[in-house]
Amino acid sequence: MAKPASSTLDLDGFDWSILALVQHDNAVPLRTLAEKVNLSTAAVQRRIKRLEEGGVIIANVAVVDPAKAGKPITIIAEVSVERTSAEALAATKASFCVPQVQQCYYVTGEADFVLVLNVASMQEYQDLAGQLFAENPNVKWFKTLVALDRVKVGLQVPA
Repeated sequence: MAKPASSTLDLDGFDWSILALVQHDNAVPLRTLAEKVNLSTAAVQRRIKRLEEGGVIIANVAVVDPAKAGKPITIIAEVSVERTSAEALAATKASFCVPQVQQCYYVTGEADFVLVLNVASMQEYQDLAGQLFAENPNVKWFKTLVALDRVKVGLQVPA
């Protein structure tokens, strides 16, 4: 049984070595991982299973270049909401769970949410902004930042 999301696993040097390798390329064969971290293939397999069941590894995905996939525009949107009750926040969070939103953070500061979106065109973003922000009764204001260049993009958790 997987541990609750709020708990953490005790990670040792072998775990961090495995995580560093699979975060870089999750298609590395177990035998290769085992050689690189100086463990047996079976030990690496057990550790990866433990990391998955413990919620440390939450998905095995391919990282896609948005421009080459036809979504070249990256938008960062800051959103402020009217109400922050548990019910209002849950509804707002749910409304932001659309495919164009790559990441969504509930944050401190002037804005309540920061979203990272990928879209094919400014028209697509305009339509999406209407749907997500203008038509949402809980959105007080939003600010759009258009990324000029993807300087660094990553999802890797450092050791």
